[in-house]
Amino acid sequence: MRGPLVGLKIIEMLGLGPAPLAGQLLADLGAEVTIIDRKFDNVDPTDIHRRNKKSLALNLKTKLGHAAAKILINKADILIEGFRPGVMEKLQLGPEKFKKSNPGLIFARMTGWGQDGPFSNTAGHDINYLAITGALHAIGPKKGPPIPPLNLAADYGGGSMFLIFGILAALYERERSGLGQVVDVAMVDGVAAMMSVFHTSFARGDFVEKRASNMLDGGAPYYRCYTTLDEKSISIGPIEPKFFAEFVKLAELPEHLLREQNIREFWEDQQVLLEKVFKTKTLSEWSQIFNNSDACAMPIIPLSEVPLNKHNKARNAYIKINEVVQPAPAPRFGRTPAGYPNAPVGSGANNKEILSEIGFSNKDIDKISSEIN
Repeated sequence: MRGPLVGLKIIEMLGLGPAPLAGQLLADLGAEVTIIDRKFDNVDPTDIHRRNKKSLALNLKTKLGHAAAKILINKADILIEGFRPGVMEKLQLGPEKFKKSNPGLIFARMTGWGQDGPFSNTAGHDINYLAITGALHAIGPKKGPPIPPLNLAADYGGGSMFLIFGILAALYERERSGLGQVVDVAMVDGVAAMMSVFHTSFARGDFVEKRASNMLDGGAPYYRCYTTLDEKSISIGPIEPKFFAEFVKLAELPEHLLREQNIREFWEDQQVLLEKVFKTKTLSEWSQIFNNSDACAMPIIPLSEVPLNKHNKARNAYIKINEVVQPAPAPRFGRTPAGYPNAPVGSGANNKEILSEIGFSNKDIDKISSEIN
């Protein structure tokens, strides 16, 4: 393993979505991440979140399985779990159990609603977490209901990224205090923080609560997507006047648009004009026109084509592991670069290796394996 996090030991309790992504990103940068799985299973080469990780399958309801988990957690810097509040406590593996035996442990808890509050024990998904933060209300067309932005905003933006942010902040503080702590990561809190700029706009009277009526929600004709002659799509976003001037020049648009760019009364007419203009050429033709310009115009490409994009290719932004195309480790470091990721492993693939390292005999290792359903 290579990267700036080499030497960091992380236990990841088996989960879905944001916690596994956080574990993957930390493992990509050199951390030793061990998943505690519930059963043995074959490797899934398409499960990118499991790359660079080890796997230990345990039955936590048995004496030996529980003991193995406790030993591992006592040797870890960080534990990541994404269960509902109280589940780890029921397993007798909550943070209080490790205060004396591993006082430096950072116990990172990933949930949608947080560890407390009226919704904390209810089920939810990305779309629900966005719903109570104002984010979902702001996304979509003027008419009809909002459109969920995949599950990028709450699960991975408000979840994974704030989980990593919390972990690294707690690690920094531990350098001074020598003590770990619980990090309560709620997706609703993370999304709320990401909405700060819109709270600023709203407080200034610049944000209209009707969708597709603002600069960044598709309301501004210069910050939205258009259909081309060949029924493909292009994104444009020349917000700054000098970039908008470049866009107007290259698209051969009327110069009066330069004076009217931010006058909302003209936005609807400008949008109609741009819809007609973009329908006159193919996406390839528009891409050539805007190539290497400051017009802030880029073709919208499907997932299957992202590795072929010239910028992505030049930066080696995508790699292949066992023929599975996936993003390369990010961000990039000049002095301690991350290594090429290892392929995912099956559940329990590292049982013998890990259990031997922490002192279990072959007999006990066999018993632990036999206790897994």
